[in-house]
Amino acid sequence: MPGERLILRSTSDIGRFPGAAPPTRVELSIQKSEEKKQEERGCRRWFRKICPCCCKRQNSTSHDITDKVEWTKESVSEPVKPKPENGETKDTEEGKLSVCSVDLLSSKTGQNRVEHHTDLYHGDELIIRRGQTFHMEMELNRPFNADTEKMHLELKTGLLPKVSKGTHVIIPLVKHLEDERWEAKITEQNGSKIKLSVNSPANAVIGLYGLTVTTRSLKDQTPTTHNSSKSVIMLFNPWCEEDAVFLDDEEQRKEYVLNDTGRIYYGTEKQIGARTWNFGQFHEGILEASLFILEKSDMAPSGRGDPVNVVRVISALINAQDDFGVLVGNWSGDYSGGVSPAAWSSSVEILRKYHSTNGTSVNYGQCWVFSGVTTTVLRCLGIPARSVTNFQSAHDTDVSLTTDVYFDENMEPIDHLNNDSVWNFHVWNDCWMARPDLPPGNGGWQAVDSTPQETSQGIFCCGPASISAIRSGHVYLKHDTPFVFAEVNSDKIYWKRNLDGTFSQIFTEKKAVGHCISTKAVGSDEREDITHLYKHQEDSEEERIAVETASRYGSKPDVYCAPAAEDVHVEVQLDGEGPKMGCDAKLSIVVKNMSSEPRQTTLHSQVAVMHYTGVLKNAIRKDQIPVELLPNEEKTIEWILPYHQYQNQLVDQAALMLSLCGRVNETKQVLANQTSFRLRTPDLSITPLNDAVVGKEMSAKITFTNPLPCTLKNVVFRVEGLGLQKGHEIIVGDVGSHSTVTLTEHFIPSQPGPRKLVASLDCKQLTQVHGVVDIVVREQ
Repeated sequence: MPGERLILRSTSDIGRFPGAAPPTRVELSIQKSEEKKQEERGCRRWFRKICPCCCKRQNSTSHDITDKVEWTKESVSEPVKPKPENGETKDTEEGKLSVCSVDLLSSKTGQNRVEHHTDLYHGDELIIRRGQTFHMEMELNRPFNADTEKMHLELKTGLLPKVSKGTHVIIPLVKHLEDERWEAKITEQNGSKIKLSVNSPANAVIGLYGLTVTTRSLKDQTPTTHNSSKSVIMLFNPWCEEDAVFLDDEEQRKEYVLNDTGRIYYGTEKQIGARTWNFGQFHEGILEASLFILEKSDMAPSGRGDPVNVVRVISALINAQDDFGVLVGNWSGDYSGGVSPAAWSSSVEILRKYHSTNGTSVNYGQCWVFSGVTTTVLRCLGIPARSVTNFQSAHDTDVSLTTDVYFDENMEPIDHLNNDSVWNFHVWNDCWMARPDLPPGNGGWQAVDSTPQETSQGIFCCGPASISAIRSGHVYLKHDTPFVFAEVNSDKIYWKRNLDGTFSQIFTEKKAVGHCISTKAVGSDEREDITHLYKHQEDSEEERIAVETASRYGSKPDVYCAPAAEDVHVEVQLDGEGPKMGCDAKLSIVVKNMSSEPRQTTLHSQVAVMHYTGVLKNAIRKDQIPVELLPNEEKTIEWILPYHQYQNQLVDQAALMLSLCGRVNETKQVLANQTSFRLRTPDLSITPLNDAVVGKEMSAKITFTNPLPCTLKNVVFRVEGLGLQKGHEIIVGDVGSHSTVTLTEHFIPSQPGPRKLVASLDCKQLTQVHGVVDIVVREQ
């Protein structure tokens, strides 16, 4: 209803989803090696977008949810129960089915909150993370009969909830929960009381949802609705592999999501000071304030499923420069009418004051205050974040990617031109996420800066900028990568005005900016130096290449000498379909000299493990490869990564990225190449053993050989065939090195025509192993 307020309270329960019991008969044999079996399953992909056929829009107005997030602790009367119809009592079997009450199981100590890592938040609201199952209970006016009655849930967020935008979610009731979709399943039924397990996808819109339960009879199409007096708060989920903010290290999750205190560094590179900051993301009122900031932005609710959008909006709203955000920046030294930036030591008072005054900006902040508040809001919403301090931090005002100092003919500074500056220190934030909008390898830590320095697309915000892109000088990748690159790795260039009014470079400082980049260490109060994440070692060839690469995209592309020629080409080639899992990875680096002169270079190579989301996990090996080329010569260099160097490093899709860079000695041409590749896994072999006829038992043999020189632990097979047999799991256990597993499936086809029997293997050491066979089923 217009003006209706969303009320938040709570209770609990959770998990992923229960496996289906296999009704079919299976014969299993393992040749060479087999041992104990376990029922532990590997992580599964969870949720797909809801099927359009289930998304028939309800005939509801756009005012179900207000455009303002308002939380209240006022008591709310229970919804009015439906009156008996046609003179019948509500307890008779003929009475219309209705919901009497909904319990969201949202207590802090309950299963929902504990398993969703939201038990630290203040209050007893249902606070959950997307991509993870949660539970709820309902009391009906009589027992529910699935054969004659229907039930579904609806979640709505924002002013104009729409199914197409993901802000109006219709959750159907199903018999079996499936991956990657909004669904609900009855897990317990005791008379008129039922318990539901509800799936949410890992890309769901975050924020505050209103919940409605709709019931109807198959005979009577008129539905009965019940609006829950409590709401659901959905957050990002760093524990879910399918979420863009997934962080695969538990200790880092504890530090960058759950730790509510930290250290912020200041001073100079030779005199680094540290102060403790209370982030307080779980404190009373902070979650409300964080959601209020999102509501205050111009971002449509549908955009809140993408952490890139959310972080960019937070960057803009933490400062008050052009949108009445949280903090007013003040570097004047006069802090009358507010609090001195140095006096703050916590984000809590700032955010609560901003929220309680309905968005009146708080006085005053400087960079460490902006950063501390940003860390609080991002961690509160579920995005891993940390405060980062850069010493000797450059402020580039003209996008030249250099820090410029101008002198006149008499070597006197030209004040009106000297707009660039170098701060003793500057504090911003790193946040962790995949970047599917960028080339692979640019996910992971992203720089975001809420201090208002320069505008970005007309707004005072900065980031998220890929730290990997900054390190490589790839400043053409969004957002605001050139500005952050200049802060940490620009050269300081001194210019002198000539008599004719032009300027000439007279000196270049290559180590003037970007020193001792610092953040709090994981699990301790020690300072961790992360300069190596932002830039290559000073004066190294890779660092010089990054600087010169970046400068080409700035406003002064000719600051560094252009190459005399660009006549050397480098590329990486795969043999056939590429390297196989369990074997040495072999690639070919082809370097071609297209000139009539000899050429010489040194290629710097690095190979790193990569998540399928494009996030680089860690570097496995670095090498330097000298290359000498005769005129018009093409040289092929065999590059080998031995199995033992990657065997314990792989994740997800077994993907790796090989990065090459170098400079041609004679021409100063920069060479660069990035190639991602995966280690191919074997297919499952599936062979039908007899003819397929409806109603008659048939068999199929599934064969798999372990390609690795190590034992596969806790192997599980999943087999399914539409019209052939229901999906089920077969727990195999351990499979020894190079051992062969043979399964014989017995099943009875139920539908005629062309069918497919599909199978997959799941274990921690080996993923993406699957097989399929076509089976034509005849009528009996």
